[in-house]
Amino acid sequence: MVGQAHVTTLLKNAVKLNRVAHAFLFSGPRGMGKTTVARLLAKAASCEKPKDGEPCNTCGICKEFSSGASLDLIEIDAASSRGIDDIRELRESVRLAPSRGRYKAYIIDEVHMLTKEAFNALLKTLEEPPAHAMFILATTEFQKMPETIVSRTQHYEFRKIATLAIVDRLSMLAEKEGISAEKDALRLIGIFADGGLRDAESMLGQVASGRDKLTAEDVRLVLGAPKEEHVHAFIVALFAKDAGTAARIANAAIDEGTDPQMYLKMNIRNVRHVLLQRLDASAAVRLKDDLTEAEQKFLGAVPVTLSVPQLEHMLKSLIDAYWMSYRAVFPQLPLELAIVEILRDSFGEEKKAVNHIGE
Repeated sequence: MVGQAHVTTLLKNAVKLNRVAHAFLFSGPRGMGKTTVARLLAKAASCEKPKDGEPCNTCGICKEFSSGASLDLIEIDAASSRGIDDIRELRESVRLAPSRGRYKAYIIDEVHMLTKEAFNALLKTLEEPPAHAMFILATTEFQKMPETIVSRTQHYEFRKIATLAIVDRLSMLAEKEGISAEKDALRLIGIFADGGLRDAESMLGQVASGRDKLTAEDVRLVLGAPKEEHVHAFIVALFAKDAGTAARIANAAIDEGTDPQMYLKMNIRNVRHVLLQRLDASAAVRLKDDLTEAEQKFLGAVPVTLSVPQLEHMLKSLIDAYWMSYRAVFPQLPLELAIVEILRDSFGEEKKAVNHIGE
């Protein structure tokens, strides 16, 4: 399991001390490992010879769990089995003793999708669970969970995985598959995965398909990611208050097939780095492992004459454009509007900005 040490350490201690609860709630963004940890916990809790809270993977029970043949692990997708009849069926099943292991584990994924009646039926079981039953509820929308359910579980919040940890994992997978991958190629995948290891692994499989060598350019081409020079030149143009050049660069990037959301995301990322360096001169050193080589050079060379409030406003405008881009009539429009807003409100040059874009 990559990342989530704040969760796995506590769960391993619970298994080691034989203090496994009967109900857990795992919450967090998709692709963070909630279901994977749930399966590992169920396996470790029933393992015949656990080692320091980890399943041994050699006993008969572990082998059944690993192969997916265990009758003591029941997975339910609440997105499709969300009614009271489904939970009533589960309650009937809970009464049956495990076939081999110590526990009969029920993993309910996307549990927030259960109906109100189904939640009430589940609550009855969580209040008085059989000694052999273990419930592991997983959700991407914790705010939709009833407090009555949350209060009867041990809640663990899964966080986004650090880019560096994702890159290390991808590097291991690439080496295992015999793929020679550039560090920047894997770092770009880690950036676009936004903290989700599952998404990162899926992207790696997509980009590396049929290749024995993987470059950063390959990643940009397949994922519709912008060239870094288009990103950095756009930001420099904004810093120079040159609306016309900024608009031309943005339009050229999107006309070349760059995904508008990807382009905005990379601009937001780089302006954020500039802001952090403005706040703390040592930020470039601290962020080094998270930056591509081109980003490091840009951050070290870009002249920053803007104040912190101006950089803050620039970021907010770009973020607004990012969300607007999902429903824009023309893909370039949110960026063009962001340029106008940034130069008008940050520098008081509304007429100049509009005139330059119209030229």
